[in-house]
Amino acid sequence: MKKVVVIGGGAAGMTAASRIKALQPSWDVKVFEKTNFVSHAPCGIPYVVEGLVEGSKDLMYYTPKFFKEKRGIDVHINSEVVEVGDGFLRVRENGREVVYDWDTLVIATGSLPRVPDIEGVHFENVLTVHHPADVDRLKNAIRNARDVVVIGAGYIGVEMCEALVAQGKRVTLIGKYDYPLPRFDEEIGKIIKNYMSSRVNLRMNELPEAIEGRDRAERVITSKGEYRADAVIIATGVKPSVEFAKQLGCKIGETGAIWTDKKMQTSVENVYAVGDCAETVHLITGKRVWIPLATYANKMGYVAGVNIAGQELEFPGILGTQYTKFFDLEIGMTGLTEKIATKEGFKVKSAFISAKTRVHYYPGGKDIWLKVVADKETNRILGAQIVGSDVAMRVNVFAAAIQAGFTTKDLFFMDIGYAPPFNPIWDPITVSARVLKF
Repeated sequence: MKKVVVIGGGAAGMTAASRIKALQPSWDVKVFEKTNFVSHAPCGIPYVVEGLVEGSKDLMYYTPKFFKEKRGIDVHINSEVVEVGDGFLRVRENGREVVYDWDTLVIATGSLPRVPDIEGVHFENVLTVHHPADVDRLKNAIRNARDVVVIGAGYIGVEMCEALVAQGKRVTLIGKYDYPLPRFDEEIGKIIKNYMSSRVNLRMNELPEAIEGRDRAERVITSKGEYRADAVIIATGVKPSVEFAKQLGCKIGETGAIWTDKKMQTSVENVYAVGDCAETVHLITGKRVWIPLATYANKMGYVAGVNIAGQELEFPGILGTQYTKFFDLEIGMTGLTEKIATKEGFKVKSAFISAKTRVHYYPGGKDIWLKVVADKETNRILGAQIVGSDVAMRVNVFAAAIQAGFTTKDLFFMDIGYAPPFNPIWDPITVSARVLKF
């Protein structure tokens, strides 16, 4: 009987374990998770804070009991792996250390918060947004807070701003670039910035220098000012958790995440890496990339599980498709932005358009803005950024088109449906292709 060990009970780890047991039900599959959460959804943390989701337990798709009883996976919660070696690992659980053997190992350790190296980050009311196990502490810290400072203007920072404003807090957002979500091109970034500035005290082009207070955080000092804070949320990004991979001698990729091949195997035989700790390739550039997102984590886990179980499946790579929202402003992107495409050596052309989501005579139409990037020489679609309403559907259309290698002409003639309650007869997607020309 083959022994498979998975380190990490998040989306990637539990998907890998589930696929292995589905294909090889007689195998011994163990999962070690240092918290009491498995199959969890960290993306939902801001919505628990906002009050849209009741509590942290709701962020588990399935419980440890479900995986044990229904799928036959030996799940160990509150079990911290402290050492990994060739064919063994040492685990701290139930107040003692136990050694387990493995024939195949899956590293699904996810990512860790990046915390700025400044004074005061260890105050009890300075928090990161990273794992459902942290939610109760997060909620308690902001419950009686009036002024909250969010450091970091990426996706988590923006989503936490919405949650905090919805809870009636006065929110200051500190970001190091010109506008929130700086991966977007300037045309889109300005729309996001203008929309958010009506509800949040945006402090762009500022760097945090210290968090000050007596026994707890009371103010944040930046390169340009000082801001009162009853609580501080640090959302300055994450880094891949690669310590166990290093212990085993696995190759660490140029992105800083664990190098894997298309079967999710590392450079060490019988060791796989999946999810936010693993890098992959970009479908357009072919270069190694690390973009930690839940959709990729689940698919990586699935691919690893299939291969470990003796079948074959390859993970093709990613486009970086993602979206979020700030109240009524939906925000999404896929593929390359103009600045990244140019940096990668493409000769690009772009179209930036504004439109309505419905025909002019049908009530309820809302604004939408698209920036679409194409290769000037081949007309291949390289990327799309969209803000406004009804964004997710259109981002997904672009993702499919880009992955299929569509040109501007292909996009123009794509058979997109039409009905007055849903979209204009010239859908903004079609209009963007027409503006790009072919």
